[in-house]
Amino acid sequence: MSTVLRILLSGLVVAVAVTVVGYKYWDYVINPWTRDGQVRAQVIQITPRVSAPIVNLLIKDNQFVQQGDLLFELDPRTFAAALQQARANLDATRDNLRALAKQVEAGEATVMQYAAQVQAASANITRTRAELERTEVDVARAAELLERGNVSQRRYDQAVADYEAAVGNQNNALATVNEARAEKLKAEADLEEARAQLGAEGDANAQLRAAVAAVEAAELDLEFTSVLAPVDGYVTNLSLRLGSQAVANQPALALVDTNSFWIDGFFRENYIEDIRPGDEAVVTLMTYPNKPILGAVDSIGWGIAQQDGATGERLLPEISPTFEWIRLAQRVPVRVHLNDLPDGVELRVGTTASVLVRTGGDNAGDPPTGAPTALQ
Repeated sequence: MSTVLRILLSGLVVAVAVTVVGYKYWDYVINPWTRDGQVRAQVIQITPRVSAPIVNLLIKDNQFVQQGDLLFELDPRTFAAALQQARANLDATRDNLRALAKQVEAGEATVMQYAAQVQAASANITRTRAELERTEVDVARAAELLERGNVSQRRYDQAVADYEAAVGNQNNALATVNEARAEKLKAEADLEEARAQLGAEGDANAQLRAAVAAVEAAELDLEFTSVLAPVDGYVTNLSLRLGSQAVANQPALALVDTNSFWIDGFFRENYIEDIRPGDEAVVTLMTYPNKPILGAVDSIGWGIAQQDGATGERLLPEISPTFEWIRLAQRVPVRVHLNDLPDGVELRVGTTASVLVRTGGDNAGDPPTGAPTALQ
């Protein structure tokens, strides 16, 4: 092979290599990229619902657990006793309601009894009134006959005596009916009081519902002594020990949800104009620089916090000095959803990543190629 041909072939190879390298770097120039990326995930704070000492600790730091796995147990004895007390109170409430129901039945019977007495007394008033009217007529007739001499004084005196007896009977009948009515009113008041103490019937009864709710609350408290993993994840920064006092509503440990990992890429604001949700993204972790991960843009942040203008000393706004000829671009978070991970890649919250977004869809479907080391 002649020297000229070798030179031409060598030049051709170098030209092709330069073209390929130039094309790749141009790809990274026209597609937004950032070295300011971070692995994120949902970190769940495992918080006990009740306060008690830890009697059984089944996990260790950085352990993987599955949803529903038992993490630790609290001393259940206090809550078991409270449950027994609540159940006893429920039984007592049911007994008391049965007794009140019997009182209501007895009160209804008493009201009916006095109602019958009022009816009988009212009928007796009608009879005594008729008797009173009859004797009154007899007295008037006897007085007329006595004046004519057609009847004896004794007969007249007897008519007057019968009239006075009828007046007494009428007064007694009125007193009896008034007494019966008073007793009936008292019995009705006692019945209403018994009904008020009893409340609604069946499961709608307020006392019964309160007692049942107390049992359910005690059952929940006893159930809460077993703390379970709400999701699949990794136990992180575990500092619990056997015998430690777990405090209700105070976080006890952190659990990293393995099904919630994403990447936050913080792009300069002059880079995000062409980024759209759904654009293909290539993530390169600093931990695995030779194993790029394919993903997609999920969303773009709508705002960032500003330090300038925050309240400082003496309630005055704090303003950082800047150079007038330098315009500092702000960083806007872009959320990237990851696809399948390459073999051997494990994600850890807070680790660093580089993110390249292929805008416009021109390169969509190309093999995931991470940014050059110089850009990482």
